[in-house]
Amino acid sequence: MLNKIILITGGTGSWGHELIKQLLEQSPKEIRVFSRNETVQFEMQQQFINEDRLKFIIGDIRDKDQLVYACQGVHYVFHLAALKHVPVCEYYPYEAIKTNIHGTQNVIEASIQKQVEKVIYVSTDKAADPSNTYGMTKAIGEKLMVHANVQTKKTKFICVRGGNVLGTSGSVVPLFKKQIKKSSQVGITDENMTRFFLTIEDAVGLLFKAASEGRGGEIFVMKMPACKITDLAKVLIEDSKK
Repeated sequence: MLNKIILITGGTGSWGHELIKQLLEQSPKEIRVFSRNETVQFEMQQQFINEDRLKFIIGDIRDKDQLVYACQGVHYVFHLAALKHVPVCEYYPYEAIKTNIHGTQNVIEASIQKQVEKVIYVSTDKAADPSNTYGMTKAIGEKLMVHANVQTKKTKFICVRGGNVLGTSGSVVPLFKKQIKKSSQVGITDENMTRFFLTIEDAVGLLFKAASEGRGGEIFVMKMPACKITDLAKVLIEDSKK
């Protein structure tokens, strides 16, 4: 990433924080953080207050014109922005479609228009044989990204499938901890469910692998340990008693 200009959509989340920290160690020319929440952007600016390589752009991936503006001169796009909470996507399916599908297509079109070198799309293990709206929208996002490689020779589009990143806001772990703190119990819809877990450092490592090795059209999947949801709940309940 030496002397490269990098755009991160949805860059103020847990993945974005870690990605920015690791990118800054690789001497980029500029990192652009594109997100819609000005409060969270301001908080991140304070954390990196002496870092002049970090630029912030207010915008929504539903707004293609703002994405085109953000993509000017960019070499790499890490597309992290999404509606990712399963219950929210179930309750507002069309909102999930507008962000996770239409927004992703906007990222593709803006990247092609501005001749970005590579676009790395962060998907989810829930895109494999999806059973909920979130997984379905991310699976379609993967299809759009893979197909985009047919539309251009100049921009390469690569997908990365993550799992439940430990400790992030979208993970089941903080949700369970909150429930345990409130009532010493957790709500489980199916006791046979399993979840795949990885650390935030491993997650970002997979993004860099995709960026360096991807040639366009691949879906990178990390080998992740699986855990039964009931076993996870038991461990967290026991840990809360210490």
